[in-house]
Amino acid sequence: MLELVYKICTADEWKAAGASGMYGGSPDDRRDGYIHLSSPCQVRGTLARHFSSPDGRGLPDLVLVGFRPDSLGEALRWEPSRNGENFPHLYGQLDPGLAVSILELGVAADGRHDLPGGFP
Repeated sequence: MLELVYKICTADEWKAAGASGMYGGSPDDRRDGYIHLSSPCQVRGTLARHFSSPDGRGLPDLVLVGFRPDSLGEALRWEPSRNGENFPHLYGQLDPGLAVSILELGVAADGRHDLPGGFP
């Protein structure tokens, strides 16, 4: 079984979620009707596609928040998305108290987001 699934959002969004006790999603999440998550092997692609400037530089002030899939219950569904690959989607709000890891993402000298080892 997959160890963790991840939500990428701005640090301000995550701080607000912690203060309110619930994360209702980004504008894109709300538009699509579910919270977009990524598996470990999908994180880099999601960052490059959705969290980079037009010139390809990673956006600053992001956090990578990890959750155990089983803690999200039946609201978590794996569905085809980018390139037909199955992505985790959460149909409902996300309880910040379920987070098992929170990592502030920096931007490396080459412009890409700086991820720790373990992310393909």
